[in-house]
Amino acid sequence: MPRLLPWLDQRRPDVVCLQETKVTDAVFTELLGAELASRGYEIAVSGEVQFNGVALLSKVGLADVVVGIPGAPGFPNPEARAVAAVCAGVRVYSLYVPNGREPDSEHYQYKLAWLAALRDMVRADPHSAVVCGDMNIAPTDADVFDPAAYVGQTHVTPPERAALAALQEIGLHDVVRDRWPTERMFTYWDYRAGMFHQDLGMRIDLVLAGAPVAERVRAAWVDRQARKGTGPSDHAPVIVDLDEAPDGDIGPVVPPPSARPTKGGRPAKLPQSS
Repeated sequence: MPRLLPWLDQRRPDVVCLQETKVTDAVFTELLGAELASRGYEIAVSGEVQFNGVALLSKVGLADVVVGIPGAPGFPNPEARAVAAVCAGVRVYSLYVPNGREPDSEHYQYKLAWLAALRDMVRADPHSAVVCGDMNIAPTDADVFDPAAYVGQTHVTPPERAALAALQEIGLHDVVRDRWPTERMFTYWDYRAGMFHQDLGMRIDLVLAGAPVAERVRAAWVDRQARKGTGPSDHAPVIVDLDEAPDGDIGPVVPPPSARPTKGGRPAKLPQSS
């Protein structure tokens, strides 16, 4: 709350997708309901104790709310990983995709099956869709600081990337990458080993939009500033402006653009492999 509420006041987004809320619906409403209502937000939530949890906040309407994904598997029971609603004519999905843990594990197979169910759901109307959230997949090698550091890890394996590509193939555009096709930009940095300060991260938080919505994009960027300071998330918000851009078309990472790593020296490793 000390991080979210000031950020809402600073950026004033019309629609917000939250992931990993880690509280029940009742607790979320008790903690944040009045604060969000005072800022003009309606809310739709899907939460559980300690784990997972997603939410949608909207100043522009919240209609036809759908919690969960029809036909999606559980692990073993259904988890709070998806909520969708129509906001000003756009069907917005807030998603927390399963991590996958280790390649070829049961959780990894669950991740792939969950993504297949998501694709089936979005395919009913991809044109008005905006699929947002922690996808736990880096779409390409350009979306990680060093592909060699992730060999044998989830988030980068061919089956995961194929599942994400299959979702996009129904008519969804990666609006941030489309706008900045060659720029270095990440949305997640591990807390350990100074990964954020060295800008050793991954781009795993995505906004995928149907063509009619994607054509309305005026700015798309990563609010890196929100990852700084005391008690931050290990993810930075991704911001997409439709129709008009209050802050201007200000670049892929704000502020400032991620510094490129210096040449030479020993290659970086993931903290868990150190």
